[in-house]
Amino acid sequence: MKMYEIIEMSEEEIIKRIEEEELNLVDLRFQHELKNLTNTAKLSSAKKDIARLKTVLKERQLKSSLEQKVN
Repeated sequence: MKMYEIIEMSEEEIIKRIEEEELNLVDLRFQHELKNLTNTAKLSSAKKDIARLKTVLKERQLKSSLEQKVN
């Protein structure tokens, strides 16, 4: 997932996507432990996607809280 795709999402979409990606990561970890995962790069990719999503969400929350303090 590219950063520009995440930036275009609403906060609700980001939260929903984080939940989906975390479930996907759990599934990938189970597959990896059971030796069924052929492409182990998917693990790190999923972790990075979750981190990107959480970063954008946190930036938006901080921005809105700063705007509220100014007003």
